[in-house]
Amino acid sequence: MPSPIIITIVESILFPDYSGLYQHYNLSERRVNSIRKALALVKKQPVDFIVVEFFYAYSTNYSGIYKSNIEVLLVSLIKYSPKTKVIVLANKKEIKHVGVLDAVDYPLHGILQLPTSSDKIEALLDNN
Repeated sequence: MPSPIIITIVESILFPDYSGLYQHYNLSERRVNSIRKALALVKKQPVDFIVVEFFYAYSTNYSGIYKSNIEVLLVSLIKYSPKTKVIVLANKKEIKHVGVLDAVDYPLHGILQLPTSSDKIEALLDNN
């Protein structure tokens, strides 16, 4: 049986590196630096987890109606990988805006404020 897959989408220097923890959980990590690259992987093969940092669109940085960097990812997961557990990381300034993701009918597995700790990630990995 292949190892479960976790995609980590590293778009800022604040993103924590928990590669060792993922290995401990026998997760096969795919590290990418953009939502677009993560989507390319998900379209090829469903994944078990995605860890992504949330960025709120204070202006029209993101395409069309979206108010964050993650909404297009969640919409795509509905079609390509509906069982993926998504863990969202957000800094203190951004976390109050995470509610915009409710507009997409895709449940989040967890929301953590940065900086976070490995035990908080571990609790979410344990909560399968």
